[in-house]
Amino acid sequence: MKVYDVIVVGGGHTGIEAAWAAARLGAQVGLVTSNPERIGLMPCNPAVGGPGKSQLVAEIEALGGLMGKLADATAIHTRLLNRSKGPAVQSLRVQVDRDGYALEAQRVLLAHPQIESVRAEVAALWLERGELRGVQTVDGRKLPAQAVVVASGTFLQGVVWYGRQSRAAGRQGEPPARFLSEGLRVLGHNLLRFKTGTPPRIQADSVDYARLEVVPADDPPETFAGVTGPHATARSTWQTRTTEATHRLIQDNLHLSPLYGGSIEGVGPRYCPSIEDKVVRFADKDTHLLFVEPDGLHTTELYLQGFSSSLPPELQVRLVQTLPGFEKAVIQRYAYAVEYDAVNPLELTPGLQSRKLAGLFTAGQLNGTSGYEEAAAQGLLAGLNAARYAMGLAEVCLPRESGYIGVMVDDLVHRGVDEPYRMMTSRVELRLLCRSDNADERLVPLAAAWGLCSAGDLRAVQAKYARVQDELLRLQNSRMEGVSALQYLRRPEASYAQILQGIGRPEAVLSPAEAYQVEVRAKYAGYMERQARLREKLKEHQAYLLPEPMDYGKVHSLSKEAVDRLSRIRPRSVAEASRVPGIRDSDLTALLIYLTRTPA
Repeated sequence: MKVYDVIVVGGGHTGIEAAWAAARLGAQVGLVTSNPERIGLMPCNPAVGGPGKSQLVAEIEALGGLMGKLADATAIHTRLLNRSKGPAVQSLRVQVDRDGYALEAQRVLLAHPQIESVRAEVAALWLERGELRGVQTVDGRKLPAQAVVVASGTFLQGVVWYGRQSRAAGRQGEPPARFLSEGLRVLGHNLLRFKTGTPPRIQADSVDYARLEVVPADDPPETFAGVTGPHATARSTWQTRTTEATHRLIQDNLHLSPLYGGSIEGVGPRYCPSIEDKVVRFADKDTHLLFVEPDGLHTTELYLQGFSSSLPPELQVRLVQTLPGFEKAVIQRYAYAVEYDAVNPLELTPGLQSRKLAGLFTAGQLNGTSGYEEAAAQGLLAGLNAARYAMGLAEVCLPRESGYIGVMVDDLVHRGVDEPYRMMTSRVELRLLCRSDNADERLVPLAAAWGLCSAGDLRAVQAKYARVQDELLRLQNSRMEGVSALQYLRRPEASYAQILQGIGRPEAVLSPAEAYQVEVRAKYAGYMERQARLREKLKEHQAYLLPEPMDYGKVHSLSKEAVDRLSRIRPRSVAEASRVPGIRDSDLTALLIYLTRTPA
């Protein structure tokens, strides 16, 4: 019988990163999916990145993950969003060849000698004497492993909706995971019921492109991992808008929506609403912007971003044909909503391990998030910790101040979710210090310490930022128009290229990425110093560690609500306790007094 160190259940973006991270640590990984040919499939938008999400991809890349490399290799349109704004919110969005992305993911992943594909549906976790031993499949097999990562996406008890009609499915054309929810409940997990959706796919030759606004690709293209793919500027995308006729048709037919008709119980994502939600919630808006994106180089489908719906198919046709340029549009695949079970992330540790069963990890949409990038980032962390568990090593996590992944996981496990969670730049207190462009500086040292990247990778990053610091010092010691060149560079109209000309050294001594670091650090020095002070304040509370186990009932003046919540969530520090919903300043004061008065 084959024995694995780690079993990963699911082959979406979560499962890919979980399997890859575990294998990088040397674990023998069994990647269990009902259909290996669907590994890496993009069931929703054929794109990676965007505001708040490209920052996650940059951090995945710095931690040795795959998503950025896969996106670069299969890119067909790249665009840097928020270019006119500050570096903290500039975000790369890469349109990819949908089928090519999946094929590249399968090629890279399954070529790894430590990863083995297993075709099966998991029916249950395999337990003996209350301890995890692996998984059981529907066909009766037992697959032994020391740790398991469940990365089931929207498949747990999945139901898809087209109007008031529904059928059991994890996503369009694929059966749900029928049995695993019950196993999680038996362990004591409190499952949530969430909902998400996807837009219709339009036959490309049925659209009048002359009526659409062209959105050209950036040329030269930006990348996530530094290697430009062969087709990075091969396709344009377009924009159109909803009309008064669109809105009127939706309002007249809301009774046909399973969400507004009461058929769907699951809670949908507030920050990625259906077109029905947009029309109802933003009734004062006359129109909504939609993006028209090709699904790939060799497909005949267009993706209508911003138009997800669960209305009946015949109504979807009429709705789409109210859009400029879509008057004769033909729908190749109808929009649908999908309802699914999710784990309450308050029942997870900061390393994404179940508090109910040692060795069990969950990640991705199963943890109550939405989006490919959020899923992939969790998969990497869960896979890393599953491998460490199998090796007898302590769990690791990314602190909140380390970046976007740290913020997301901290939000999930300490604040919980009442709707699908989406990463946004506004959630990150230190976003100027946690930019996409410096993810390598922040996270490669951790990746090297954890075995996710090589010592050579670490040396290259250290050398890069040593050159940046040397150049900043050189500019500080050079003069230009009566001030230091560094001070001159802080002027809004000044650029690093002008500075080189002005000090008589026009040659480029740094790479473009290093030159960008010099410019950002010069222009935003004051703001970055302010955020650095805030980071130190956050670390002060982080230094007050809460013992494990701890009897919160013995903490004088702690409210009953605080005792209950802290006993369930088990934060590791006062900083983590401060982010638990319902914890008041007086509760934190009580904890601090208790810790300073109680002998270690």
